Amino acid sequence: MKQTGAAAPAPDGRTERGRQTREKIADAMLSLLDENQAHFPADRVAERAGVSRRLVFHHFTDMAQLAEVAVSRRLEQLLAQVRPIPVEGPRDVRVAAVAEQRARILEGLTPARLAVLRLENPSARVQEGIQQMLDFARLRLTQIFAPELDPLPEPARTDLLNALDAVTTWSAWFHWRSSGLSPEEARHAMAATMRTLFAGAERTPAQGLADD
Repeated sequence: MKQTGAAAPAPDGRTERGRQTREKIADAMLSLLDENQAHFPADRVAERAGVSRRLVFHHFTDMAQLAEVAVSRRLEQLLAQVRPIPVEGPRDVRVAAVAEQRARILEGLTPARLAVLRLENPSARVQEGIQQMLDFARLRLTQIFAPELDPLPEPARTDLLNALDAVTTWSAWFHWRSSGLSPEEARHAMAATMRTLFAGAERTPAQGLADD
């Protein structure tokens, strides 16, 4: 039989076990974050991961590095949850879909985002991951609401996009949640605010929102 190509190299068992252990430790940190823990002693993380304290520091230089890796892992997990949203059809359907998806993802992001705020000097990797998430979220708004945004003259279009971006990102979500709103109430507030912004843009299409 003719050989079609070189055989793939067998995976290094020790390397794979190391990767799995590293992920297990990062997931243990995430589970503590999800429980709103403010401090993460190595012993507690090790216990949650089912490994020794020595193994934690074998894979991570210090707890700050572990926190950064855990946050980056959470960002990747949340981005994987993003699903397509219709870019045409009734506006209310699109608004509801955006609010539902953003509410779910932003609620999951909150523990990691608070952890980043507690870091004295977040790594470039974490900062880049957060910025990529923000940029992607803004891009999706331009696509989902192109029927409403594209016909507007400048600066009305940019003003509306900026406003939509502001009320669908984590800062607004955290404000609503920390003010006592439940996730469902915060989701409703997001959708209602988006509808109000669209209504205002339709009333004054030739002006920026700041001039209302």
